[in-house]
Amino acid sequence: MTKPKERAVDGTRPDLDGEDPAIAFAALFDTHAPALRGYLAGRVGIDTADDLVAETFLVALRKRKAYDPAQAPVRGWLYGIATNLLRNHVRAEVRGYRATERLHRETAHSHDAQVAAQVDAQRQLARALPKLSAQERDLLLLTSWAGLDPAEVATALNLPASTVRSRLHRVRAKLQALLSGESS
Repeated sequence: MTKPKERAVDGTRPDLDGEDPAIAFAALFDTHAPALRGYLAGRVGIDTADDLVAETFLVALRKRKAYDPAQAPVRGWLYGIATNLLRNHVRAEVRGYRATERLHRETAHSHDAQVAAQVDAQRQLARALPKLSAQERDLLLLTSWAGLDPAEVATALNLPASTVRSRLHRVRAKLQALLSGESS
C-alpha cells in the first residue's frame, strides 16, 4: 500500500499531482523560474536559458507523478530536470570553450609580448572547464553558478549528498590545479 504524499507547510515540497496542477505549477514557476533562468543563462546565454526554463517546466508538468515530495524538496528536482536538458547543449558549450582557447593561442603566436603580459581569468577557465568531465562541470556549476547546496545538487544529479560533498572537494582541487598550470 502506498503512503499518501505529504505537503510541506513552507511550499518546498508541493503536491504536484493534485486536482489542479495549473495552480501548483503557476506557483512553482513564479518561485523557481527566475533562479533557474539565472543559472542556465550563465551556462548557455539568455535566449537558450529562456527556452530551457520553459522546457524544464513542461517536462516537470509531464512527469509530475514521478515527483515525490516525501523524498526531496522540489527545487533539486527542477534543477535535475534542467541539468538533464542542459546536457543536450554541453557538446556545443565545450566546443565553444575550445574555440576560445584556440583563438587565444593563435593570438599568442602573433602577439607574444601582449599575451605574455596579461592572461585573463576567462581564458584560463576556457582551457580548464573542458578538461573536467561532464559530471564534474555539472557539479561545480550547479554549486557555484546556481547556488545549490550539496543536498540540492545531490537531488539534481541523483547522488547521495555525501558523494556530492566529496566529489565537489575533489573537483575544486582539480580545477585549482588546472588553473595554476599543474597537471592532475
